[in-house]
Amino acid sequence: MAYREVGMWEILEVLRRVHRGEPYAAIQRATGHTRKTVRRYVRTARATGWDAATTVPDEALAAAVGQRLKPVRKVPATGEAEARLTPHREEIRPWLARTPDGGRGLRLAKVHTLLGRQGITVPYSSLHRFAVRHCDFQDARRLTVRMADTAPGELAEIDFGRLGLVVDPETGRPRVAHALVVTLVYSRHQYVHVTRSQRLGDVIDGLEDAWAFFGGVPVRVVLDNLKAAITKADRYDPIFQRVFAEYAQVRGFVIDAAVPRHPTGKPHVERGIQYVRENFFRGETWLDLAHVQREAVRWCRAVAGMRVHGTTQQRLLAVFEAIEQPTLQPVTGARFDPPTWKRGKAHPDHHIEFERALYSVPTAVVGHRLWVRGDRALVRVYEEGVLLKTHPRQAPGGRHTDVGDYPAHLAPTRCAIRSA
Repeated sequence: MAYREVGMWEILEVLRRVHRGEPYAAIQRATGHTRKTVRRYVRTARATGWDAATTVPDEALAAAVGQRLKPVRKVPATGEAEARLTPHREEIRPWLARTPDGGRGLRLAKVHTLLGRQGITVPYSSLHRFAVRHCDFQDARRLTVRMADTAPGELAEIDFGRLGLVVDPETGRPRVAHALVVTLVYSRHQYVHVTRSQRLGDVIDGLEDAWAFFGGVPVRVVLDNLKAAITKADRYDPIFQRVFAEYAQVRGFVIDAAVPRHPTGKPHVERGIQYVRENFFRGETWLDLAHVQREAVRWCRAVAGMRVHGTTQQRLLAVFEAIEQPTLQPVTGARFDPPTWKRGKAHPDHHIEFERALYSVPTAVVGHRLWVRGDRALVRVYEEGVLLKTHPRQAPGGRHTDVGDYPAHLAPTRCAIRSA
């Protein structure tokens, strides 16, 4: 059951990218699913009545697609692709090596096909990364040192970096301060969010402040394999943390993951971390974290934004205000409320526990393991991606019961139901 749940979210991510109009090749690179698989998802979704051009895909649609495609072929878990390929490294290397007369070896697509015939099924992108790292494979299309030009408002790069020690007023002791740096690639304008940790809430708070600072949201966001936003940092199969993926959907940007510990995957922000630490933070006297944050915002506008960039030979803030800022997507709606996801079991009393409160579920799922999503206002219960129940959020120790969840002969009277 747990695997099928993961499959639903993978299908939803593919359908969302199709709805945004991304090319199938780009979807393959970002998700690891082949273009054939993407077409199969789209074809199945259209069979349910989905219009990719006009209708935003939701969880119910993805769950329906998953049901129609059962049995679903198991996709290698995070890190499993490399484990599957490693025993065959000495077989792959000769396929890719040049021939004795100087001719090139087999194309990687052909090697992918040959491995598939042996039952070694991995995403093409995973095979490519494995071949580059372990088999001396060089793709001529990647032999370049210049980054492709980026359109205004298209791309932002984000990364965490360590700043140094700042006194905590509550304890009087110095604690490490980190900086989440968000850089708009076209103009090179940046925002710095100062925080004590690198948890998911810190990432989302920093991005929310960054979009308010810039006055808009870019189309794509490239992030390092942050533990807060990536379930497990893995070179071959990055899996986006569910809450962060939901946040990206709400704000309307596409997530791209950079290769772990590989600065060329996000070169603009990688150098930006060093610049913030050396030019802004070091050598200053800081009162507390709030003081650092206030000065960071001022510094981004008055110092970093006013410099002339060595590559573009233009003033960053001027390029941002004149060209890039008008192209950003507007920030709509209230500040994002990060939900919490937990796995739980529906007990014989027709309730499931979430954050020390109880919520009723239908008889049909008693004994099943379900997913529960809770934010400040609501608690939602899912099975295999299908929404079963929605309850108002209760305080710890509370209970919310829908009498209709019980069989008629067991249903308690309403006066006996305690709702906190």
